[in-house]
Amino acid sequence: MTHATRAVSAALLVGAATAGMWVLEFFDYAMGGALDEYGIRAWDPYELPEIFTAPFLHGGIEHLLANTVPFLVLGFIAAARGIGRFLLASLIIIVVGGLGVWFTGSPTVDTLGSSILIFGFFGYLLGRGVFERSLLDLVIAVGVVVVYGGLIYGVIPTDTMISWQGHLFGLIGGVLAAYALRRRVEA
Repeated sequence: MTHATRAVSAALLVGAATAGMWVLEFFDYAMGGALDEYGIRAWDPYELPEIFTAPFLHGGIEHLLANTVPFLVLGFIAAARGIGRFLLASLIIIVVGGLGVWFTGSPTVDTLGSSILIFGFFGYLLGRGVFERSLLDLVIAVGVVVVYGGLIYGVIPTDTMISWQGHLFGLIGGVLAAYALRRRVEA
């Protein structure tokens, strides 16, 4: 697969995921926020499947607006090096981030939003810069830090309406995904 084909595939996949989130949010808005109950509610075993739905749902149009550009940019960069690895990385991020929220979040709040994936892609791209040992991945990691380095403050609990747990465990999931999916070089 050529670099151009990978880039087009990455743009289509991440664009489709973003469009899907917008469609879900419009349905959610039309139904008075009924989909928000599919967010992660900590410590409730019946809520565990929601770790797979929560990253694609948002608590309103403003929430989705704030997440759209970082999701598109970081998602595209993460996907451009290979769709298969991107999908596996996304799954690892969702599971680690979702379980982290489930174990540490509030049992009275449904946590949702693509921030788990955004912070996960951020961690994945940084981790690739460290674990891949390639100049391109290192340059990408530095660029991501320069443009999105302020994201790191999102792991600090500052606002009760923002899930720092989703941010923190998404980031950890991204780094773990980069490590697990690194290209192994034989010595």
